[in-house]
Amino acid sequence: MTEHEAQPTAQRDPAFSETRGEPQETHDEARQDQPQEAVAVQENGAEEVSTDATGAGVPEAAIPELVIISGMSGAGRSTAAKCLEDLGWFVVDNLPPALIPTMVELGARSQGNVARIAVVVDVRGRRFFDNLRESLADLDSRGVTRRIVFLESSDDALVRRFESVRRPHPLQGDGRIVDGIAAERELLRELRGDADLVIDTSSLNVHELRAKMDAQFAGEEEPELRATVMSFGFKYGLPVDADLVADMRFLPNPHWVPELRPYTGLNEEVSAYVFNQPGAKEFLDRYAELLRLIATGYRREGKRYVTIAIGCTGGKHRSVAVSEKLAARLAAEGVETVVVHRDMGRE
Repeated sequence: MTEHEAQPTAQRDPAFSETRGEPQETHDEARQDQPQEAVAVQENGAEEVSTDATGAGVPEAAIPELVIISGMSGAGRSTAAKCLEDLGWFVVDNLPPALIPTMVELGARSQGNVARIAVVVDVRGRRFFDNLRESLADLDSRGVTRRIVFLESSDDALVRRFESVRRPHPLQGDGRIVDGIAAERELLRELRGDADLVIDTSSLNVHELRAKMDAQFAGEEEPELRATVMSFGFKYGLPVDADLVADMRFLPNPHWVPELRPYTGLNEEVSAYVFNQPGAKEFLDRYAELLRLIATGYRREGKRYVTIAIGCTGGKHRSVAVSEKLAARLAAEGVETVVVHRDMGRE
């Protein structure tokens, strides 16, 4: 996560482009040569048919890591995919969901040449979504490690992006852009709920989205749990990608202290004022204890990412000070943590 993510997000409204080309050549070959099943050659030269990526002749360690990138059209799927491609992932755009297990199997038989696969899926119809659910269930039954990254954005931001490139929404038909967005949200509702990582790109530009992807995937080894602690102002709306939300408006507002008003929660005097208020330190202690309990459950369930949103009225004083302290607590307990101050500087 780069420092510019903590800067004001006002006036950020880029148009994320979505590539909708044909699957890569590797996929075309996979569908032509082995459309239904993979073929393994035994030592005696006989062919053994296996549709299981963990089947005979494929060491478990050879099964590639899988990330599925999905989300709203115009929210930045192609940008996220390009970022993973730059990090060395084998990226397949617009792959039919029914072919995902076959892609994983082919990667498993690549002798380690394809260790990480990212697949961009575009849900445009009910049958398509049913195929995706069947493929995910198939992968789970085989014990394949897979994650879902969901790109989210507000309706207003999506409308502006489609209008800026003068392109219709793929599901709007004869209606308006907002009609297509609403239809897509409904189709993606269940998938969003199953996502391991939700990224809201409403106020992000391309570089900031890439920074978020880098922060999650650039490491050589995956940590047990990654946390994003985000301060925000309630008057600017709730973060749509938050897993947990805490409200700091029960504490006195430094905004009403003239000598503290110009500063932010990053200032030592503001932070001291916040934590000298009754209940502030107790909240931090108890919330950190609650997060330890939640983190244990997340690890047990295989969830690797959590976004913790800390809010106050304007996202400038109380939420910023508490976010900094909470992030330091989490980092001290071995949780890889990044801090984002979403609304600091918007006033």
